[in-house]
Amino acid sequence: MDDLSSEAIRSLLTSLFPSQMVEDLAREREIVIRDRKIDVRMLVWTLVVGFAVGGEARSIAGYRRAYEAATDHSVYPSSFYDRFTEELATLLRDLLDHAVEEVAVPHTLTPAFEQFRDVIADDATIVRLCRFLSEFKATHENKSGLTLYLVHNVTEQSVISDGITDETTHESTLFETGSWLSGRLFLLDRGFFKFRRFALIDENDGFFVSRLKASSNPVVTEELQEWPGRAIPLEGVRIYDVVGDLYREHIDVEVSFQRRVYNGVKSWDTKQLRVVGVRDEDADDGYRLYITNLPHDEFDPDEISTLYRARWVVELLFRELKSRYSLDEFETEKAHIVKIQVVAALLTLVVSRAILREFMDSAEEQDEECVFPTERWAATFRSLAQLILQEIAAGYGYPPPNLGEILYQEARQPSPSRLTLLEEVNAGLCGGSPA
Repeated sequence: MDDLSSEAIRSLLTSLFPSQMVEDLAREREIVIRDRKIDVRMLVWTLVVGFAVGGEARSIAGYRRAYEAATDHSVYPSSFYDRFTEELATLLRDLLDHAVEEVAVPHTLTPAFEQFRDVIADDATIVRLCRFLSEFKATHENKSGLTLYLVHNVTEQSVISDGITDETTHESTLFETGSWLSGRLFLLDRGFFKFRRFALIDENDGFFVSRLKASSNPVVTEELQEWPGRAIPLEGVRIYDVVGDLYREHIDVEVSFQRRVYNGVKSWDTKQLRVVGVRDEDADDGYRLYITNLPHDEFDPDEISTLYRARWVVELLFRELKSRYSLDEFETEKAHIVKIQVVAALLTLVVSRAILREFMDSAEEQDEECVFPTERWAATFRSLAQLILQEIAAGYGYPPPNLGEILYQEARQPSPSRLTLLEEVNAGLCGGSPA
């Protein structure tokens, strides 16, 4: 991997967010002020890379120290804090919208995916906030929490859409229908289970696989797989009424449901879908059951179960955000600062994936069999985040940091009149007053 030098990675990242684009957006959002004491390009990168560092660096004071260490330029704390505004949150949102269209990691998925335009996994996670913020109401009184919703492109391993709401907003309401569904396969968990949603995906020429909810209990209209001997007939019964009595390896049936009245339209519509089951002694009723509109003659139950496993990539994405980047550690009383940091977290993923793509492309070109486990990659990226930030600063012409000066400025007592603990003890022993 000698061709992926520090300069190459620096060039890759600065081209992801070109200087002129960042400055134009900052000017449009009225973030750039006349004195230009803070380089808005480095402010953006400090938030993105600084979020990966986590811990104390997640505070505004920590971001300021990271900025100063990378640029070798001291900034008044108040001047730096004043940049954390609603406008900065909007700027980061603009950059995220740009970045998700630019970054995709090559996939090594089953050829069964090739017939779909994309394979999409939708999911959401709850982020608990340490302080009460009225904008992010939780399901418990006097608590705060936000819902982070992600639409993840499994095929290209990239986040293509996201949403940030309070905890009380149900994740399923964030799923958008329309022509964009065409040709895509959606892997949905039970939180998105709704027959009307399935029908809209089907009517927009999309495909879906979802776990079947026991409360739905649809009626079987036809068996799609014959079983010899004295197999229990399923036609005309509700699937959950008999599934506990079955011992066959697979279930493959057609079911029907009726869509209810919506928006005052009184015409009822019957829709035919497919339910498949794969024998699993550890599962409820002995089967893993799925509902789908994938054709019977192209996908058998085992293949559908295997396809659905790809939905876990979005679960792993949330786990990466929480376990590796400590997504749910926010010590702030400002709702817009929470938004800034959540979007910074998503930008961190985008930037991390951009570098990963380069390594994977390079390995492929050199015919090297390299595997980069996601969480191992995230841990490595986090541990080297400050070095990455310094490389970016070097690309913008900043000199190497003066480590001694930074340590002196940050570690010294800000108020000369304030005594240390030992000075207070000495003053007390000598009969003085510990001012």
